[in-house]
Amino acid sequence: MQRQQNLNNEKYIGSYYSKLTTVTLVAVYLLILAGGIVRSTGSGMGCPDWPKCFGSWVPPTEVGQLPEDYQEFYADYRHQKNIKFAEYLDFFGYADIGEAILADESIKEEAEFNKYKTWTEYVNRLLGALVGFLIILCFIGSIKYFSTNRKLFWLSFSSLILVLIQGWIGSIVVSTNLLSWLITLHMILALVILAVLTALYFYSANKVAPGKIKQSGKLKVLLIIGLFFMLLQIVFGTQVRESLDMVAERLGQSQRDSWIAGLGLQFYIHRSFSILIAIYHFYLFYVLLQSNPKHQKLVFHTKVLISFILIEILSGAVMAYFGVPFWVQPLHLVLGSLIFGWQFYLLLQVSFMDKKVNTSAYAIS
Repeated sequence: MQRQQNLNNEKYIGSYYSKLTTVTLVAVYLLILAGGIVRSTGSGMGCPDWPKCFGSWVPPTEVGQLPEDYQEFYADYRHQKNIKFAEYLDFFGYADIGEAILADESIKEEAEFNKYKTWTEYVNRLLGALVGFLIILCFIGSIKYFSTNRKLFWLSFSSLILVLIQGWIGSIVVSTNLLSWLITLHMILALVILAVLTALYFYSANKVAPGKIKQSGKLKVLLIIGLFFMLLQIVFGTQVRESLDMVAERLGQSQRDSWIAGLGLQFYIHRSFSILIAIYHFYLFYVLLQSNPKHQKLVFHTKVLISFILIEILSGAVMAYFGVPFWVQPLHLVLGSLIFGWQFYLLLQVSFMDKKVNTSAYAIS
């Protein structure tokens, strides 16, 4: 009787943990959406300091709540932080990059207070804090399974370390006034965190589906290449976004319809590469149907992946031909991240479906 009760307790705790990982993964996508809104509204410097906002945990609502010299004060505050960052770069052998940051006068410019941009960025930071809290809970919860399922422990531990690094990089993004290559690094690390949390969800929710799958090796290679293509496409997208910011600043909101025309070669590479990615995944789907037509779950998930890719292309077309509507930009970013996460989830499925898996070794729910 006591043993059965212990098993029931294990099942209850396991179910709680799998739900926790699900909520955490959803929260990460919401955070990416919030980050996209911050970029599309130009609110990245809405809070000139980090982790506080204008020196407070609750930001001001009126410029009168700030001292008259707030722009000079926070410009100097960020410069002092950049000096320390340059010292780190010098230590790792990148002194030239640090010197370039300190010499760039545009980095020292401080934006005027705008309550809407400030609170947009503040909400983004609140979501970031929530994600950090959830990841801490995931790590604490994984300690229980250290002896029975160490994958959960190491994945949650890795996500905790990565999110701490991500928070630090986020603070440097602010201090350097949204330096372009740091934004790209920030996005790439977000995708790495997304992949780790996807794996954590996969194992904790008992998503291992045992059974043989034909041409599993070929499918895995195709999915890995697809992941690389999507990562490359997202990097292209961040560079296009940076170019778009410069064009928008030069032309202004009144000429929004001309923004796309002002972009260079990067935009056309990004647009053409999206078509290549779609064709590539149709080929992946063809291989899957030819070799494993009866794996309905895998076939369905691949259909969903292709649907996401087509919607992503459609959202890109809407931005290109309808004056870059601000609400489409964050949607475009979230779809790209969702495609990457879904590809990785499919890779995990294929990697285990062709193995004789003892589900009890993985099941915790």
